[in-house]
Amino acid sequence: MTNDRRPADGARARRRAAVLATAVGGCALVAVATTPAAAHPAGHGHRLDYVALGDSYTSGPGIPTQVDANCARSDQNYPSLVARREKAATFTDVSCAGATTVQMWQAQGTNRPQLDAVSRNTDLVTLQIGGNDVGFGTIIATCARLGVQDPTGSPCERSYEASGQDALALAVRQTAPKVTEVLRAVHARAPHARVVVVGYPDLLPDDGVGCFPQVPFAQGDFAYLRDTEKRLNLMLRTVAGRNRAEYVDTYGPTVGHDMCKAPANRWIEPLQPAAPAAPAHPNARGEEAMAGAVLHRLAGHHGHH
Repeated sequence: MTNDRRPADGARARRRAAVLATAVGGCALVAVATTPAAAHPAGHGHRLDYVALGDSYTSGPGIPTQVDANCARSDQNYPSLVARREKAATFTDVSCAGATTVQMWQAQGTNRPQLDAVSRNTDLVTLQIGGNDVGFGTIIATCARLGVQDPTGSPCERSYEASGQDALALAVRQTAPKVTEVLRAVHARAPHARVVVVGYPDLLPDDGVGCFPQVPFAQGDFAYLRDTEKRLNLMLRTVAGRNRAEYVDTYGPTVGHDMCKAPANRWIEPLQPAAPAAPAHPNARGEEAMAGAVLHRLAGHHGHH
């Protein structure tokens, strides 16, 4: 990186980091819009009752059309696309921006506890949660702030490893039992439902090469943050496998469409979005890609587990 950049760029990157912290901090999981999606039942001669649980990656903040201001929920998010494609007889989306596993049991503004939507009649549950438990918003804000100060180093990784152990790896491990509890609660409420845990899409370049100042992280921190996200997804896959749930990989199908890519090619918006979406969140094409991954899984495996 050259060091002759104008000071204004540093200020702009800091402002961007502040905007991002606000946006991401408020964005996480879960939506509530009950739409009887279609009169005809789903395939296999059987009506499909579908409930979507999750955070902002599920709800789709900023993506038109927003149907729930409290939860920043879009009717073009991946659960809505899946419900339409599968011709769900009932569809309840309680995903909500900012949700953690706690919001499965506790109301979030006007959004009731997300688990309230799950019942004995539920056939399909998708769950995308854990990013806010690990602290996505804070991590991005911290790494952006430090990145501006040392763009060629890895100040964020140094900061999170200052105690002698990786604080983010620890946060992922500590989130595993929380996701386990959510899955147990889902099974208890909907003993016959097919339960699908949805992983997070590829946010940063998979090759670890950065794009400062578009994404104002230091060069060395891109690979660290990529590895942290992969660790989170691996934890979700492992917990799903141990708790009678399926896992949908949305990272693999979105590689090459991260927030460093040109606007025409990216499915995740950077800290200053060009398409309608929250900073560091999927745009409409990102939600479509996640819907495609979920539909592929549903089509390929009709068994419960």
